[in-house]
Amino acid sequence: MNLAEKALAEGILFTDQYQLTMAQLYFRMGYHEKLVQFDHYFRSYPDYGTHKAGYCINAGLEWLLNWMFQSRFGTTEINFLKTLRTRAGKPLFEADFLDWLHRHGNFDGITMYAIPEGRVVHPNVPLTVVQGPLAMAQILETSLLNHLNYQTLIATKAARIHEIGRGQVILEFGLRRGQHLGANAGARAALIGGAMFTSNVGVSALLGLPPKGTHAHSMVQLFIALGMTELDAFRAYADVYPDDCLLLVDTINTLESGIPNAIRVFEELRRKGHKPLGIRLDSGDLAYLSIQAAKMLDAAGFEDTSIVLSNNLDEMVIWQILTQIVEEAPKYGVDADRLIRRLVYGVGTRLITSWGEPALGGVYKLVAVYDGGEWKPAIKISESIEKTPNPGNKRVWRIYDKRGKATADLLSLADEDPRQKSSLTLRHPNDHTKYRCLTREEISEIEPLLEKILEEGKLVYTLPALDEIRTRREKDVERLDPGVRRMMYPHIYHVSLTQKLWNLKQELIQRSQPSLENNNLNGSGSFINSANVEPHEVS
Repeated sequence: MNLAEKALAEGILFTDQYQLTMAQLYFRMGYHEKLVQFDHYFRSYPDYGTHKAGYCINAGLEWLLNWMFQSRFGTTEINFLKTLRTRAGKPLFEADFLDWLHRHGNFDGITMYAIPEGRVVHPNVPLTVVQGPLAMAQILETSLLNHLNYQTLIATKAARIHEIGRGQVILEFGLRRGQHLGANAGARAALIGGAMFTSNVGVSALLGLPPKGTHAHSMVQLFIALGMTELDAFRAYADVYPDDCLLLVDTINTLESGIPNAIRVFEELRRKGHKPLGIRLDSGDLAYLSIQAAKMLDAAGFEDTSIVLSNNLDEMVIWQILTQIVEEAPKYGVDADRLIRRLVYGVGTRLITSWGEPALGGVYKLVAVYDGGEWKPAIKISESIEKTPNPGNKRVWRIYDKRGKATADLLSLADEDPRQKSSLTLRHPNDHTKYRCLTREEISEIEPLLEKILEEGKLVYTLPALDEIRTRREKDVERLDPGVRRMMYPHIYHVSLTQKLWNLKQELIQRSQPSLENNNLNGSGSFINSANVEPHEVS
């Protein structure tokens, strides 16, 4: 594939066929330039099987914007679309539509609001709001979901690993195991979510970070195959990298060969005025080997050297390692807390692939149409009430309790400002029996979450640096209730609707179901009598 072919595949045609066929239908109906609003959100947290996330970390926005700025229907794209045929052999896309697409097929008309990267986010909350001409807003769907869902998925996994690792350094090692070039996006997302560095040289260069890595087992194997020893291999590495010497010690025998040979090389470096970095353990019982390595390194006077652990690590494996160290280290005269503080985690396959949950269920739904000088709400009725979107042009707010902890995300209509109310009713999005009533005395802060990113295709938002995104993540996670941060069985974080938005949703459901005897859905899929149900008790 040459550069031109690569640009064709990854540019504006990086979309699904049905986006284009729908765009032509809208063109034929005269709706293609009608202003609409789509909401992007995910329906549920990643569920890894034995454990589940209680929050997600938003990521991917900057790379989506870069794609949007570079993508448009040029001559090459239009010429390809001209070749497509219906089953009857006629052109799939007619000339007048392709002419319009050639002239107007870009994202210059898109206005976008989004929750910034690095922020904690929750299900059914609009992460990205797209307003613009219907045809191009529709065509945007596939690439938007591709860019945002995956990076949010990986950033979330990285945040969980960072949490369970007690804030120790996480190295992202997944490039060799990632899904082709998606590993670049995954590395960036991991750096947002909690990894401090990556072995990915290209992404490191892009983000202004030094790439990190050690040597391979093959180096030791090569020296042995040529009649030399593991010690010779370590000495050669130390000679080339005397101030960055981190040795992989499990090629032959970790405790009887690897660590003793590493210590000999470290002593030689020390005599020459250099300070070794540490060792890496990539196989075996990592908790036990860490304890024994710490004991041996301490006895040799290398108390400050790092011990890097790798080999299919994720949050649950690290949890097990730390639990074992706390239980067993004292038996060998090793300070468990001090050992844990010198650990570094190299996390590869299970991070870059989001092991246990390979996709985020992010969706892109039409929620409003601008008509007659106002935004008119749109709704999709699903057999599963949980899949019915929250309609209309909305705003998103985060409510903090008196402790300063996030207690709920609240969706309101665009003309509502909960900060101006003396009390709030927070309605469950689907179940009429569930709601909360909060007085202002119970609330320390109400924060708007959506920020304007694009205005008719122009960037009106300052894209933050990686450090700023990371700081934002750390602050948001810290403001979560400890129960929501659990690795297993996290508390359910409340995502709620204002009474006005709840009433609108029920009214639209009622209108869409004229044949039903009653009018209002409850949480179990049955109906209640009034669209405008006021709360009668707190539950």
